[in-house]
Order: sequence, then structure tokens, then C-alpha cells
Amino acid sequence: MLHSCGKVPRWRDTHALGKLRLPAYRLRRSGLKYKLGSIFETFFQKWKFFMTAPTAFGRVLPLNKAWLDKLAPEEVIEPDLPIVDTHHHLWAALPAALPQGDGKEDHTYLLEQFAQDVDSSHHTLATVYVECHNSYRDSGPAAFKPVGETEFAAAIGAASDASRPGKARICAGIVGSADLSLGAPIREVLQAHMEAGQGRFRGGRATAGYDPDPIIGNTSPVPGVYLRPEFRQGVAELTALGLSLDAWVFFHQLGDLIDLAQACPDTPIIMGHCGGPLGYGPYTGKRDEVFAHWKKQVTQLAAYPNVVAKLGGMMIRLAAIDYGKLPAPPSSAEIASLWRPYIETCIELFGAERCVFESNFPVEKQGANWVTLWNAFKRITAGASASEKLAMYSGTAQRVYRL
Repeated sequence: MLHSCGKVPRWRDTHALGKLRLPAYRLRRSGLKYKLGSIFETFFQKWKFFMTAPTAFGRVLPLNKAWLDKLAPEEVIEPDLPIVDTHHHLWAALPAALPQGDGKEDHTYLLEQFAQDVDSSHHTLATVYVECHNSYRDSGPAAFKPVGETEFAAAIGAASDASRPGKARICAGIVGSADLSLGAPIREVLQAHMEAGQGRFRGGRATAGYDPDPIIGNTSPVPGVYLRPEFRQGVAELTALGLSLDAWVFFHQLGDLIDLAQACPDTPIIMGHCGGPLGYGPYTGKRDEVFAHWKKQVTQLAAYPNVVAKLGGMMIRLAAIDYGKLPAPPSSAEIASLWRPYIETCIELFGAERCVFESNFPVEKQGANWVTLWNAFKRITAGASASEKLAMYSGTAQRVYRL
């Protein structure tokens, strides 16, 4: 019997922003205690100068190695803390479905390149590959073409296990792409993913990010994907197979995700990229309004125990760091100060048992290296207890993705 995903709610305006201002506030939870507003403002003013001219935010650009090499070396914070990276991509060439930048540069990022990053520092136990419209099958029914990406990731995982004994298990879990809007017929596609994954397939990702302004770079051509009855029937099929759903929407669409979480209480849902805050295009200069709207929605979403928050993935969308203009990459302390309000709010609302961290490499590598990114996360969680850190960095991920 399929799990019910409820009725489709009445359509509403999910694009309107609230008018609240970001306060100087304190976060208190099991030893976490920070005063954030003034700290955030200090670093915002530091970067504000660089935001006067447009940068191609929301686009995957070629990695600027010479610029990344200007980053001052940092000691690894808490080097023995075990990590599961819950979100990364791999590709031989940038998938056509992604925003392309100039489309001319080499974007190769495969096992060799990712392993160099993972092995460079921090104590990574395993990683979860997340679909990016890569390596689809060239032939066969359209619905089954994304299974090629799972075959691709499973092969890399097997190669990693064989060639890197005792090191991080790359692609230990796989989150694939399947068009859940097909409804009941998607079951056969999901079963094909499970077979192709060789025991690594853990769920599907539904990329539904839509904004009416084309500068944003949508992940869906239409709004309201999560509200459609055929999509929810597809979610029911996913749930019946014991799989999870990675959800990716922009912050002003979180109401759709709230509706989905309420309607599908048996579905494990992972909210990606901190809930999709945006800071460029029509949201330039609206930092406070975006945060207030985002926080209100995330607070409602956290009330549903089947939802987990994936922390990170804000480099090219939040636009707090203008990697296209800075003379050198920001330090981990600077990244932490800018991302702290979003990550700490999620930790406060969801708790350590419902939070996981993501590298989102190679996308985040446009503005940070592996040491800097994970150091930034560890700076944000410095006040957490040892058990909370263990949960957020590895334990919750191992449970959610069944690693």
C-alpha cells in the first residue's frame, strides 16, 4: 500500500517578502551562545564594497586555481571530528542542464580531483553523491535516462573502494534524479536506480527552484512542482520503496515544501542548501528582508519531524561573498560570519539530530578550498557539545542516508 501524500493545497503567493529587519540576537541551545547581529554587520560592511558591480551568481563558473592559491593556509580545526559529506557532484564536463558561465573552460571534476580535496585535510568517513543531470543514458525511454547517472556514480564509488582502502568512501551513497511528476509509473524507474546503484542508491532529488526573474538561474521551468498531485503520487512511490527525498527550492518557495512535508509525513525529506536563500538579482540589497522571510518559513518547516536540514551550499546563491571581485578568497572566519545566521538558525530549530553538513563541491570551490569550508562550519558549531558535533557532522547523515 502506498503512503498517502494528502491533498493539494490552494495556490498562494510564495514570492512576497516579509518586511522584518534582522535583529542582533542570541542563540541558546545546549551550550551554543552567540551574539550575531553586530558580527554579521561588520563583515557585511567589509564585503559591501565589492558588491557594487554584478557578478554571475547562480552560475557554475570555471575554478580559478591561481585565485584559490592566494588563500592563506589554515590549521585544520578539530581534525579528528568524523565527517560525512552529504552533498557533492562529479563530472567530466559541466552538465548541459546547469548554468554554464562562458561554457568554454575545463570543468573536469572526477574521482581524482575530488579525492585530492577530501584527502587534503579533515577526517572524512564517507560522501554522498547528489545528481546534477550528468552522464544520462544516450538511448532508451526518456524516464530511464537519468539511471545512467546512478551507474556513473556507482562505478566511481566502486573504483574509490578498490583504489583507496582505509580512506573516505566516496559515493558511499547516491541521490539520483527521477521525474516524480510521472506519478505511479516512476516506481519502475526508481527500481532501476536501485539496481544500478549496487547497494548505494538512497533516494531522489527534486530540483524545483523557480523565480520569475531569469537572472536567478532556475532549476525548474515552472513553479509549484511540489504542489501537483502527480508529483505527490511519485513521492508516495519513492516512500514505499524506503527511499528519501532531497528537496531543492528557493527560500520564497519554502511554503511548498512545508505543504509537502505535512502531506507526506512518512517521507524522509532533506531540505537542501539551507533552504535556498538568495542575495543577487532582485534580492540585491534585501539581506534583512530575505533573512526574515526565510526564517519564518524555516521555523514552520522545522515543526515536521520528517524533515532534515542540510547545511551549506550557499556560495553561489546567497551572494554574501563576491568571489568574482575579491583579490583573494575569504578565510574560514569570514565565511563563518556571513553564513552563521542561516546555519545557526537551522541548528536551533531542527536540532543536531536533524542537521547534516554538505560541501557542495566542486560548486563551493569557486570561493573556498576544502580546509577553509569545513573550518568555517566548525567555527560556527564551536559552542556545540561533543555529542551534538558528532551528530551534525556524521551521525545524522549516517542515519538519514543509511550509510
